[in-house]
Amino acid sequence: MLPLLLAVIADRPTAGVPAALGAMFAGINDRPGGRRSSVSRVGIPALAGGTGLLIGSALPAVGPPGAASFVLPVLLGLLGLVAGALSSTGPVASACGTQLLVAAVVGAGMPLPESGGERALLFLAGAGWALFLRLVLPSRRRTAAGPYRYDGEREAVASVYAAVAELLRAAGGTRAPARRAALTAALDQAQDALSGPRLRRQARSAAERRLHAQYTAALPLAEAATALAWAGEPLPDRVAEGPLRLARAVRTGSPCGSLPAPVRAGAGFRALDDALLAAAEAFDHRAGQSLRTARRRSGLAPLLRRAFGPAGREYGFRVALCCGISAAVALGLEHEHWYWMPATAVFLVKPDLGPLVSRVLSRAAGTVAGAAVFAGFLALAGASVAGVSVAGVSVAGVSVAQPLVAVAAVAVCGALIPVATRHFAAQTAVVTVLVLSLVLLAGEPQAAWGRVVESLTACAIVLLAGHLPLPGQRGHRVRDAVDTAVAAAHRYLRHVLAHPQDGPGRGALRRDAYRSLAVARAALDLSAAELPPVAGSTAAFEEVAGAVERLVDTTTACAVHLHDPAAALPPAHAERIAAQLADLDAAHRASRRSGVPA
Repeated sequence: MLPLLLAVIADRPTAGVPAALGAMFAGINDRPGGRRSSVSRVGIPALAGGTGLLIGSALPAVGPPGAASFVLPVLLGLLGLVAGALSSTGPVASACGTQLLVAAVVGAGMPLPESGGERALLFLAGAGWALFLRLVLPSRRRTAAGPYRYDGEREAVASVYAAVAELLRAAGGTRAPARRAALTAALDQAQDALSGPRLRRQARSAAERRLHAQYTAALPLAEAATALAWAGEPLPDRVAEGPLRLARAVRTGSPCGSLPAPVRAGAGFRALDDALLAAAEAFDHRAGQSLRTARRRSGLAPLLRRAFGPAGREYGFRVALCCGISAAVALGLEHEHWYWMPATAVFLVKPDLGPLVSRVLSRAAGTVAGAAVFAGFLALAGASVAGVSVAGVSVAGVSVAQPLVAVAAVAVCGALIPVATRHFAAQTAVVTVLVLSLVLLAGEPQAAWGRVVESLTACAIVLLAGHLPLPGQRGHRVRDAVDTAVAAAHRYLRHVLAHPQDGPGRGALRRDAYRSLAVARAALDLSAAELPPVAGSTAAFEEVAGAVERLVDTTTACAVHLHDPAAALPPAHAERIAAQLADLDAAHRASRRSGVPA
């Protein structure tokens, strides 16, 4: 937490508060994976946060004097509508929308002597420092596999080969569907890691090109493993040895060694053996080739259409309602630190943190625990409480020792954030201690238990506003995700039947189909875990997702059979495709009729 420490040493502790907030958000937004992909995961939301601080600092001056309690909730609600709509388009956009709105609330409510422009620059400096450390510090596990800056990408590619081996081992058993979903997740993570903004489309270094080639070689292996698992028959244990050796080779940089003898009994085994030989050849040639990812690229216009479509409008209105109501309540009660309540509400209503009720309960428990830890930390450090100095000289309730105590607390919490993000309650507890320390550095009196009350009030507001009946149908997020998966499955099937020899094109559409299916499954699982007023009826959409999954798996098996130019589609496969298309069409029509009740 170097920026904050420098600000304290320079006798400008308030200047360190925006920098520490930027670093805190950077730690929250970062996730395990490639270093290069962290540039977009951390950098783009940081720009949104700096913009939010700039906007928030100007909000109190909008409107006639003395009308802040009426104008600010409306303005924050309108900003929440836009930020919430944009948040519905993806994980990075979700971080951007949340950071923009929270920073705007803090900028409008936290009394800092710095101007709005200075706050924004300090915020970006803190986030930039955290991102710089993320890019340059080596990982804990150092190997001879190559430059440490590719550790995350290397581990992601190795996980794909390991997931292929696990799927082959699970074939013919009850764990096969879960292993196939795990393979999809591993492919998604590797694809994201390798398509980071600093991993150029045309790889320049030998290590980078080799990683590209190793990922590309894993795609036919994944296709063959999926086809073998679809057949539903147990496989010999030795078929998983080849992918496991390749996974070890990726992690260690050593040669893959000899591979198991081929088993050429059937199209699935032939495809697996061919893919293993091709992968071994790619591993031997260190130069490799540039990665051609299957990512769909969309411009600003499609992004805005998704943001302000039914799903975006539904979530944006929910965010605006929670943020506006909480700000109005806090200002109406004339809380000195009113910004705490709407900032809490914005975090709670974020959709990718779990079901609403569990979010609220975790936030409440984490806030109480964090406030207790902070109060105990100050007491143990001998800081003054309620304006009475226990150690040092007390000035307006803040002792000389308190800035160093607060800096130490921020440093400890910053180190704990990557671990605490695994559970929302733990993350809330750590962030509570960190924010209370920053509030203390900003020159405000310590009021941890007052903030507990404000956070619990925000929890109640979000719980009520999150379950209010809104006009029109609910569940647009689930419906859109399922419709996208259905369209991707149809594109994949049409391409396999029309162009069976187009391996790269088939691979891109297969990745798109499985990735869209994973997104739909995640949306369904989240909706099913909500209370009935929010969840509605997801049974019809579950049927559609199951039908899509069966169709995509069967399409993959057909692709493996049709890859041989002399092969024709087996009658059993054709019959199953026809039956599954009919099932999918019927389930999709039923879901469109039933929808999700308002």
